[in-house]
Amino acid sequence: MDRLEAMQVLLSVADAGSFSAAARHLGMPLTTVSRKISELESHLATRLLIRTTRQLSLTEAGASYVAACRKILGEIDEAERAATGEYATPRGELSVTAPVVFGRLHVTPLIAEFLAVYPQIDVRLSLVDRSIHLLEEHVDAAVRIGSLPDSSMVAARVGEVRRVVCASPAYLDAHGVPATPARLKSHTCVTFNALDAAQMWTFPSRTTKATNVEVHSRLVVNTAEAAIAAAAAGVGLTRVLSYQVADAVSQGLLRIVLRRFEPPPLPVHVMHAGQKPLPIKLRAFLDFLVPRLRQRCTGI
Repeated sequence: MDRLEAMQVLLSVADAGSFSAAARHLGMPLTTVSRKISELESHLATRLLIRTTRQLSLTEAGASYVAACRKILGEIDEAERAATGEYATPRGELSVTAPVVFGRLHVTPLIAEFLAVYPQIDVRLSLVDRSIHLLEEHVDAAVRIGSLPDSSMVAARVGEVRRVVCASPAYLDAHGVPATPARLKSHTCVTFNALDAAQMWTFPSRTTKATNVEVHSRLVVNTAEAAIAAAAAGVGLTRVLSYQVADAVSQGLLRIVLRRFEPPPLPVHVMHAGQKPLPIKLRAFLDFLVPRLRQRCTGI
């Protein structure tokens, strides 16, 4: 059994989600794909895949082995590129993820510039407001907002963002500007439920315990853009991240209030799994993205 070939077949099956799709991708008969997986499972004396009539999934051992295979084959690929001089020309595909609004405003424009500079690299960008597991979901780099858990990931800090409360000038003229968080009880609010609870806003403090304020949420939305639009229309106060509302504030559509009660800023990082050697395509991307994103994060 050619173990490296068997590893490549296993990765193709795991990525494609089926034996038949992997066979088409590899240009290999379906029976050959099935046989190589069976031989690999026999060699390891463990089951790697759970096969049903409707879906195919990895066992716990299979998921761990696939991650190891991906690393081993990646290192072999990098060694071959170095030996043949391909390090001079970054190429291949990168998978990148970022929060939805931050990604649209700041990451997508930089990726467009990156693609123009590196014509032999393709990028698959996923904008989602959840933390993606880089290894399990085969992501090369991620932009994260917020404190990072202890992990083996490598992170470069590029800036920070604030949690801000804001409303339209017309709303504030009609209802007054709240001087303290407690004054929010007499106001109507638009709640972005990914950032706060619909009935309670929390204002942490560096010196005293956090202040919890009950709010009257007249509108609950599931995207920051909807909250910003509703606040700009005069529905009430909303609480979002500073970069999400920067354009509306600069255009005079919204005003930030309660600045001295803002929680500590949230850090922004660019992360990767820290594999060694670092793939040339990923190194080129990080060297391009990090300083430019750090510059864009200044003052947002």
